[in-house]
Amino acid sequence: MPTYRDEIVVLRTHKLGEADRIVTMLSRQHGKIRAVAKGVRRTSSKFGARLEPFMVADVQLYQGRSLDIVQQADTLGAYGAEISGDYARFTAATAMVETADKLTGDDGGGIQQYLLLVGALRSLARGDHPPSLTLDSYLLRALSIAGWAPTFGDCAVTGAPGPHSAFVVQLGGMVADEVAPPGSPRVSDETRGLLAALLTGDWAAAEASAPAARAQATGIVAAYTQFHLERGLRSLPHVDRSEPVSRAATA
Repeated sequence: MPTYRDEIVVLRTHKLGEADRIVTMLSRQHGKIRAVAKGVRRTSSKFGARLEPFMVADVQLYQGRSLDIVQQADTLGAYGAEISGDYARFTAATAMVETADKLTGDDGGGIQQYLLLVGALRSLARGDHPPSLTLDSYLLRALSIAGWAPTFGDCAVTGAPGPHSAFVVQLGGMVADEVAPPGSPRVSDETRGLLAALLTGDWAAAEASAPAARAQATGIVAAYTQFHLERGLRSLPHVDRSEPVSRAATA
């Protein structure tokens, strides 16, 4: 049986037997991979810690009939400790890897999904931006790569120039009043700007947003994500959405 190498990010793991573990990974070139990591639960394992969720590694695998076998793993991004040590980062990262797992099939969804997830986990580990904003940005971008890009400007149905105030998940984004179903939720101008900033990666605008706009944007992103995934994300309700208190506020 042939061997191959690839860069991977670990999505999830579960125990197999007394010492082994099945690792589900999203790879750069080979799509989503499920492989057995033998002996990694033993304290003497040379690469057990390199195959924990949120870790990025260069792995060598032996191609099996149903499950591949991990032969070697070298760390490329040790994000697990930094993420797991902070509840807000951990819950956001858990929602990210669950989303990636649901969005990607054996083809992995293309290299863009891999790069997006790795970049989001790296940002979380470094604390570049608030975890809640990082998660919402990741969800919008991941869905866009998968072909479900939301519209926050022109009407998603008629193409009428925006801005519009009604957001309809089932119709793909902001819609004009004449096509908005009765009772459609209304989005403030600031929330609409925040959603657009999260989608395009305009972090200066995103981080300048008010808590009320962030709360409304979070609800919209969650509803849009779960609609397109067709099944709810088990991790999403557990995400810590509290805003950190600044030092100036506590002085």
